[in-house]
Amino acid sequence: MVLPGRAMATFRLALIQLQVSSIKSDNLTRACGLIQKAATQGAKIVSLPECFNSPYGTNYFPEYAEKIPGESTQKLSEVAKECSIYLIGGSIPEEDSGKLYNTCTVFGPDGALLVKHRKLHLFDIDVPGKITFQESKILSPGDSFSTFETPYCRVGLGICYDLRFSELAQIYAERGCQLLVYPGAFNLTTGPAHWELLQRGRAVDNQVYVATASPARDDKASYVAWGHSTVVNPWGEVLAKAGTGETIVYADIDLKKLAEIRQQIPIFNQKRSDLYAVEAKKP
Repeated sequence: MVLPGRAMATFRLALIQLQVSSIKSDNLTRACGLIQKAATQGAKIVSLPECFNSPYGTNYFPEYAEKIPGESTQKLSEVAKECSIYLIGGSIPEEDSGKLYNTCTVFGPDGALLVKHRKLHLFDIDVPGKITFQESKILSPGDSFSTFETPYCRVGLGICYDLRFSELAQIYAERGCQLLVYPGAFNLTTGPAHWELLQRGRAVDNQVYVATASPARDDKASYVAWGHSTVVNPWGEVLAKAGTGETIVYADIDLKKLAEIRQQIPIFNQKRSDLYAVEAKKP
């Protein structure tokens, strides 16, 4: 895999661990304020958490759902342009043609919509005595890969449960992504068990940076998010990690280090394509 020579070697990434309330307008106002703050600290790519404008839950999705473009994405477009950043808009419940999706929008420094990622893998789990959740009762899955270009590197997107599927990350790496961003809201069962483990696994397997943006924890919510928004480097080291409260996590992404790791351990040239392959069935 060839690293693009055009890329700037380092840039600052910011993850916004927003305390989400039941008041959409308040969520939007505070999200925009934190985005502006991150930009003043030199962040060039900023990500919001999954479901940043709405409480997380199948009962909330229909009530908070919007069309895209709509109220929330209009605000994101405006603040991306105002701050001249690449803004990964966490996710919002999206309504389109009578169906609901868990959708991430990305806006460029000119405020243009660059890509729209609909969560591919819906969160349907049943851990007896701990947690049962079924997103598929309300939501429909997306059906496309989502990457976007920046002057720094190509970025691949997933949402929360998408993180568990190594094939998605592998396809993104094969397509030249050097940073994978997953807005996500793990819970108090899966969070302590798998949140950091999965990120480090995806990072090491594909020699990429991996970032996750979680909502802040609200112990009174019907679904309690784990928090701990994280950035992991291609060596599997945790560069930055939040606690549980509302905060901004910063990490300086060093693409020279990524290139060095790929040179030292050249797994992309050593794969046995005569024995196995991960196949993308859509462009």
